[in-house]
Amino acid sequence: MLPWKLLDTATTPEGEVLRLFQRGTEFSIRLQGGNELMNSRLSGSEEALATLAMERLGRAAPRVLIGGLGMGFTLRALQQVAPDARIEVAEIVPQLIRWATEHMQPVFGDCLSGVQVRLGDVARLMEGGGYDAILLDVDNGPDGLTRADNDELYSEAGLHAARSALTPGGVLAIWSAHPDKRFAKRMQAAGFAVEEIGVRAGRKRGARHVIWVGVSN
Repeated sequence: MLPWKLLDTATTPEGEVLRLFQRGTEFSIRLQGGNELMNSRLSGSEEALATLAMERLGRAAPRVLIGGLGMGFTLRALQQVAPDARIEVAEIVPQLIRWATEHMQPVFGDCLSGVQVRLGDVARLMEGGGYDAILLDVDNGPDGLTRADNDELYSEAGLHAARSALTPGGVLAIWSAHPDKRFAKRMQAAGFAVEEIGVRAGRKRGARHVIWVGVSN
């Protein structure tokens, strides 16, 4: 088996070190301590974030904000199910944007063409409002690993802010590595009709992840 090769490192705003590895055609992004955040062979749950949200939204030419570029899985799935969508992506770590066009170009292909990728906190972009859907794949979900500021994003106040950023009947979809019994109730308290959906990390295998899909009341 081919060994993993370290390609580059990045530092989050709070000082956590991310490491990008490659083995053949496979890529992996891990924390300094070894915990894997993303793998190019396991895209199923990130794709589900887009497909489930668009199924519930059911609108032509939606304006969509994606929080977290990652390996582009959510973005590419969104482009497939809603090819007329107007898409903005917020990414807090500049190196991840560079990795997309350099080291991981074979993974991303041309999916960034025509997409506004903005460096910065997705919470700040939400302040402008007018989105039909907001898809959040930020940190590890409500139980974050790398940024304490993400606790505010997933708080009741943060969820109210997301609802205010949506058009009437808009959709907020959130990816999480782990279930959280209290989080669906928090979304409901913020004014969403909520579904909690279990998905696989891969299309048919891998760890079980959670997608919360909330339609604003």
